[in-house]
Amino acid sequence: MQVVNDIQSLRTQIKAWQKQGLTIGFVPTMGNLHQGHLALVKAAKQRADKVVASIFVNPMQFGAGEDIDNYPRTMEADQEKLTAEGTDLLFTPTPDIVYPKGLDKQSYVEVLQVSDGYCGESRPGHFRGVATVVCKLFNLVQPDIACFGLKDYQQVQVIQTMVEDLNMPIDIVPVPTKREDSGLAMSSRNGYLTAEEKANAPALYQNMQWLAEQIQNNDDFIGLAKRAEAKINAAGMQVDYLNIVHARTLQPASEDDNELVILAAAYCGKARLIDNLQVTISK
Repeated sequence: MQVVNDIQSLRTQIKAWQKQGLTIGFVPTMGNLHQGHLALVKAAKQRADKVVASIFVNPMQFGAGEDIDNYPRTMEADQEKLTAEGTDLLFTPTPDIVYPKGLDKQSYVEVLQVSDGYCGESRPGHFRGVATVVCKLFNLVQPDIACFGLKDYQQVQVIQTMVEDLNMPIDIVPVPTKREDSGLAMSSRNGYLTAEEKANAPALYQNMQWLAEQIQNNDDFIGLAKRAEAKINAAGMQVDYLNIVHARTLQPASEDDNELVILAAAYCGKARLIDNLQVTISK
Protein backbone atom coordinates (compact mmCIF):
# COMPACT_ATOMS: atom_id res chain seq x y z
CA MET A 1 0.00 0.00 0.00
CA GLN A 2 1.30 3.41 -0.97
CA VAL A 3 1.09 6.05 1.78
CA VAL A 4 1.19 9.75 0.89
CA ASN A 5 0.56 12.86 2.95
CA ASP A 6 0.92 15.63 0.36
CA ILE A 7 -1.44 16.74 -2.37
CA GLN A 8 1.02 16.60 -5.27
CA SER A 9 1.92 12.95 -4.66
CA LEU A 10 -1.75 12.06 -4.36
CA ARG A 11 -2.68 13.83 -7.60
CA THR A 12 0.25 12.31 -9.50
CA GLN A 13 -0.90 8.80 -8.63
CA ILE A 14 -4.58 9.56 -9.30
CA LYS A 15 -3.76 10.96 -12.75
CA ALA A 16 -1.65 7.91 -13.58
CA TRP A 17 -4.55 5.59 -12.76
CA GLN A 18 -7.00 7.74 -14.69
CA LYS A 19 -4.76 7.64 -17.79
CA GLN A 20 -4.90 3.84 -17.56
CA GLY A 21 -8.69 4.00 -17.52
CA LEU A 22 -8.90 2.60 -14.01
CA THR A 23 -11.83 3.39 -11.73
CA ILE A 24 -11.23 4.70 -8.23
CA GLY A 25 -13.10 3.89 -5.05
CA PHE A 26 -12.69 6.10 -2.00
CA VAL A 27 -13.13 5.51 1.74
CA PRO A 28 -12.64 8.64 3.88
CA THR A 29 -12.09 7.99 7.59
CA MET A 30 -10.79 9.61 10.76
CA GLY A 31 -8.78 6.53 11.65
CA ASN A 32 -9.01 4.26 14.70
CA LEU A 33 -10.32 1.69 12.26
CA HIS A 34 -12.64 -1.21 13.12
CA GLN A 35 -14.52 -3.82 11.10
CA GLY A 36 -17.11 -1.26 10.08
CA HIS A 37 -14.44 0.78 8.29
CA LEU A 38 -12.95 -2.32 6.70
CA ALA A 39 -16.38 -3.25 5.34
CA LEU A 40 -16.28 0.04 3.44
CA VAL A 41 -12.92 -0.92 1.92
CA LYS A 42 -14.33 -4.30 0.90
CA ALA A 43 -17.31 -2.59 -0.73
CA ALA A 44 -15.03 -0.21 -2.62
CA LYS A 45 -12.82 -3.07 -3.85
CA GLN A 46 -15.89 -4.82 -5.25
CA ARG A 47 -16.83 -1.75 -7.27
CA ALA A 48 -13.57 -0.12 -8.37
CA ASP A 49 -10.16 -1.01 -9.79
CA LYS A 50 -8.22 0.99 -7.21
CA VAL A 51 -9.11 1.86 -3.61
CA VAL A 52 -7.96 5.03 -1.88
CA ALA A 53 -8.53 5.52 1.85
CA SER A 54 -7.86 8.65 3.85
CA ILE A 55 -7.20 9.17 7.54
CA PHE A 56 -7.75 12.72 8.69
CA VAL A 57 -9.10 13.88 12.05
CA ASN A 58 -11.04 16.86 10.75
CA PRO A 59 -10.95 19.84 13.15
CA MET A 60 -13.79 21.60 11.32
CA GLN A 61 -16.36 19.04 12.44
CA PHE A 62 -15.50 19.24 16.14
CA GLY A 63 -17.52 21.76 18.11
CA ALA A 64 -17.13 23.54 21.42
CA GLY A 65 -16.47 21.09 24.24
CA GLU A 66 -15.56 18.26 21.87
CA ASP A 67 -11.97 17.32 22.64
CA ILE A 68 -10.25 16.69 19.31
CA ASP A 69 -6.90 16.24 21.07
CA ASN A 70 -8.14 13.10 22.80
CA TYR A 71 -9.62 11.56 19.66
CA PRO A 72 -7.96 8.11 19.37
CA ARG A 73 -5.16 7.97 16.82
CA THR A 74 -3.88 4.51 15.86
CA MET A 75 -2.07 5.13 12.59
CA GLU A 76 0.29 2.15 12.66
CA ALA A 77 -2.49 -0.35 13.39
CA ASP A 78 -4.75 1.35 10.85
CA GLN A 79 -2.13 1.02 8.12
CA GLU A 80 -1.73 -2.67 8.88
CA LYS A 81 -5.49 -3.24 8.60
CA LEU A 82 -5.79 -1.30 5.35
CA THR A 83 -2.83 -3.13 3.85
CA ALA A 84 -4.39 -6.48 4.78
CA GLU A 85 -7.61 -5.45 3.00
CA GLY A 86 -5.73 -4.63 -0.19
CA THR A 87 -6.06 -0.84 -0.08
CA ASP A 88 -3.97 0.67 -2.87
CA LEU A 89 -3.25 4.12 -1.44
CA LEU A 90 -3.65 5.84 1.93
CA PHE A 91 -3.79 9.64 2.11
CA THR A 92 -2.80 11.02 5.53
CA PRO A 93 -2.79 14.82 5.36
CA THR A 94 -2.31 17.20 8.29
CA PRO A 95 -4.68 20.12 9.04
CA ASP A 96 -2.12 22.52 7.54
CA ILE A 97 -2.38 20.68 4.23
CA VAL A 98 -6.18 20.47 4.19
CA TYR A 99 -6.76 23.98 5.58
CA PRO A 100 -3.65 26.01 4.64
CA LYS A 101 -5.39 29.34 5.38
CA GLY A 102 -6.70 28.15 8.75
CA LEU A 103 -10.30 27.36 9.63
CA ASP A 104 -11.28 30.99 10.09
CA LYS A 105 -10.50 31.80 6.42
CA GLN A 106 -11.59 28.53 4.85
CA SER A 107 -14.45 28.48 2.36
CA TYR A 108 -17.06 25.97 3.44
CA VAL A 109 -19.90 23.84 2.12
CA GLU A 110 -23.24 23.83 3.88
CA VAL A 111 -26.00 21.39 2.97
CA LEU A 112 -29.38 22.79 3.92
CA GLN A 113 -32.35 21.01 5.49
CA VAL A 114 -30.90 17.49 5.88
CA SER A 115 -28.19 18.97 8.11
CA ASP A 116 -30.83 20.38 10.44
CA GLY A 117 -31.97 18.59 13.57
CA TYR A 118 -30.74 15.43 15.25
CA CYS A 119 -26.91 15.42 15.23
CA GLY A 120 -27.00 18.74 13.39
CA GLU A 121 -28.84 20.30 16.33
CA SER A 122 -26.82 18.56 19.02
CA ARG A 123 -23.52 19.41 17.33
CA PRO A 124 -23.84 22.86 15.69
CA GLY A 125 -21.53 23.24 12.72
CA HIS A 126 -20.70 19.53 12.63
CA PHE A 127 -22.20 18.79 9.23
CA ARG A 128 -20.75 21.95 7.72
CA GLY A 129 -17.36 20.57 8.72
CA VAL A 130 -18.20 17.13 7.34
CA ALA A 131 -19.50 18.46 4.01
CA THR A 132 -16.54 20.79 3.59
CA VAL A 133 -13.84 18.20 4.20
CA VAL A 134 -15.58 15.53 2.12
CA CYS A 135 -15.97 18.02 -0.74
CA LYS A 136 -12.26 18.86 -0.54
CA LEU A 137 -11.30 15.19 -0.42
CA PHE A 138 -13.56 14.42 -3.38
CA ASN A 139 -11.82 17.17 -5.36
CA LEU A 140 -8.42 15.73 -4.47
CA VAL A 141 -9.13 12.03 -5.00
CA GLN A 142 -11.65 12.41 -7.86
CA PRO A 143 -13.24 9.03 -7.12
CA ASP A 144 -15.82 7.27 -9.23
CA ILE A 145 -17.46 5.83 -6.13
CA ALA A 146 -17.22 6.61 -2.43
CA CYS A 147 -18.36 4.35 0.41
CA PHE A 148 -19.90 5.56 3.67
CA GLY A 149 -21.29 3.62 6.62
CA LEU A 150 -25.01 3.78 7.27
CA LYS A 151 -24.41 3.96 11.00
CA ASP A 152 -24.01 7.68 10.39
CA TYR A 153 -27.32 7.83 8.51
CA GLN A 154 -27.78 11.59 8.60
CA GLN A 155 -24.21 12.06 7.41
CA VAL A 156 -24.84 9.79 4.43
CA GLN A 157 -27.90 11.86 3.51
CA VAL A 158 -25.91 15.08 3.84
CA ILE A 159 -23.18 13.79 1.52
CA GLN A 160 -25.64 12.30 -0.97
CA THR A 161 -27.52 15.60 -1.12
CA MET A 162 -24.27 17.57 -1.57
CA VAL A 163 -23.22 15.32 -4.46
CA GLU A 164 -26.61 15.73 -6.14
CA ASP A 165 -26.85 19.48 -5.59
CA LEU A 166 -23.30 20.18 -6.81
CA ASN A 167 -23.48 17.73 -9.74
CA MET A 168 -20.48 15.72 -8.61
CA PRO A 169 -19.87 12.67 -10.86
CA ILE A 170 -19.54 10.32 -7.89
CA ASP A 171 -21.70 7.37 -6.89
CA ILE A 172 -22.26 7.29 -3.13
CA VAL A 173 -22.43 3.73 -1.82
CA PRO A 174 -24.11 3.37 1.60
CA VAL A 175 -22.79 0.31 3.43
CA PRO A 176 -24.87 -1.43 6.13
CA THR A 177 -23.91 -0.96 9.77
CA LYS A 178 -21.53 -3.52 11.24
CA ARG A 179 -22.62 -4.68 14.69
CA GLU A 180 -21.10 -6.54 17.58
CA ASP A 181 -22.76 -9.79 18.69
CA SER A 182 -24.75 -7.79 21.25
CA GLY A 183 -26.26 -5.63 18.51
CA LEU A 184 -24.20 -2.57 19.46
CA ALA A 185 -23.15 -0.66 16.36
CA MET A 186 -19.39 -0.75 15.86
CA SER A 187 -17.92 2.68 16.48
CA SER A 188 -14.68 4.32 17.51
CA ARG A 189 -16.71 5.80 20.38
CA ASN A 190 -17.19 2.34 21.89
CA GLY A 191 -13.62 2.54 23.12
CA TYR A 192 -14.77 5.09 25.70
CA LEU A 193 -17.18 2.60 27.32
CA THR A 194 -16.41 0.88 30.61
CA ALA A 195 -17.26 -2.81 30.92
CA GLU A 196 -20.52 -1.95 32.70
CA GLU A 197 -21.45 0.69 30.13
CA LYS A 198 -20.75 -1.68 27.26
CA ALA A 199 -23.13 -4.17 28.86
CA ASN A 200 -25.84 -1.47 28.99
CA ALA A 201 -25.21 0.04 25.56
CA PRO A 202 -27.03 -2.63 23.48
CA ALA A 203 -30.29 -1.35 25.00
CA LEU A 204 -30.21 1.43 22.42
CA TYR A 205 -30.51 -0.91 19.44
CA GLN A 206 -32.77 -3.38 21.25
CA ASN A 207 -35.35 -0.70 21.93
CA MET A 208 -35.07 0.62 18.39
CA GLN A 209 -35.94 -2.89 17.22
CA TRP A 210 -38.92 -2.88 19.58
CA LEU A 211 -39.98 0.47 18.18
CA ALA A 212 -39.65 -0.79 14.59
CA GLU A 213 -42.05 -3.63 15.40
CA GLN A 214 -44.56 -1.33 17.10
CA ILE A 215 -44.84 1.19 14.27
CA GLN A 216 -45.93 -1.50 11.83
CA ASN A 217 -49.37 -1.38 13.41
CA ASN A 218 -49.43 1.92 15.26
CA ASP A 219 -48.88 5.36 13.72
CA ASP A 220 -48.61 7.16 17.05
CA PHE A 221 -44.97 7.77 16.23
CA ILE A 222 -44.39 10.41 18.87
CA GLY A 223 -45.96 8.40 21.67
CA LEU A 224 -44.12 5.21 20.73
CA ALA A 225 -40.81 7.08 20.49
CA LYS A 226 -41.32 8.47 23.98
CA ARG A 227 -41.93 4.97 25.32
CA ALA A 228 -38.77 3.67 23.65
CA GLU A 229 -36.82 6.64 25.00
CA ALA A 230 -38.00 5.87 28.53
CA LYS A 231 -36.88 2.25 28.15
CA ILE A 232 -33.41 3.32 26.99
CA ASN A 233 -33.04 5.79 29.85
CA ALA A 234 -34.15 3.10 32.32
CA ALA A 235 -31.31 0.91 31.02
CA GLY A 236 -28.75 3.40 32.32
CA MET A 237 -28.33 5.61 29.27
CA GLN A 238 -29.43 9.18 28.56
CA VAL A 239 -31.21 9.73 25.26
CA ASP A 240 -30.13 12.79 23.28
CA TYR A 241 -32.78 12.28 20.61
CA LEU A 242 -34.97 9.48 19.28
CA ASN A 243 -37.07 10.26 16.22
CA ILE A 244 -39.03 8.44 13.54
CA VAL A 245 -38.51 10.25 10.23
CA HIS A 246 -38.93 9.97 6.49
CA ALA A 247 -35.98 7.94 5.20
CA ARG A 248 -34.90 10.45 2.54
CA THR A 249 -35.96 13.91 3.72
CA LEU A 250 -35.41 13.22 7.45
CA GLN A 251 -38.57 15.18 8.17
CA PRO A 252 -40.89 13.84 10.90
CA ALA A 253 -42.73 10.79 9.63
CA SER A 254 -46.42 10.96 8.76
CA GLU A 255 -48.95 8.15 8.63
CA ASP A 256 -48.73 8.20 4.81
CA ASP A 257 -44.99 7.45 4.72
CA ASN A 258 -43.84 3.92 3.96
CA GLU A 259 -40.05 4.27 4.05
CA LEU A 260 -38.96 5.41 7.50
CA VAL A 261 -35.84 5.46 9.62
CA ILE A 262 -35.48 5.59 13.38
CA LEU A 263 -32.68 8.00 14.27
CA ALA A 264 -31.20 7.86 17.76
CA ALA A 265 -28.36 9.19 19.85
CA ALA A 266 -27.77 8.48 23.52
CA TYR A 267 -25.06 9.05 26.08
CA CYS A 268 -23.62 6.01 27.78
CA GLY A 269 -21.14 7.33 30.29
CA LYS A 270 -18.82 9.68 28.39
CA ALA A 271 -19.61 8.14 25.02
CA ARG A 272 -22.28 9.59 22.76
CA LEU A 273 -23.56 6.67 20.71
CA ILE A 274 -25.55 7.08 17.51
CA ASP A 275 -27.58 4.47 15.68
CA ASN A 276 -30.46 4.09 13.26
CA LEU A 277 -32.82 1.50 11.91
CA GLN A 278 -34.59 1.65 8.56
CA VAL A 279 -38.19 0.50 8.54
CA THR A 280 -40.54 -0.27 5.66
CA ILE A 281 -44.20 -0.05 6.67
CA SER A 282 -46.30 -2.85 5.22
CA LYS A 283 -49.65 -1.47 4.09
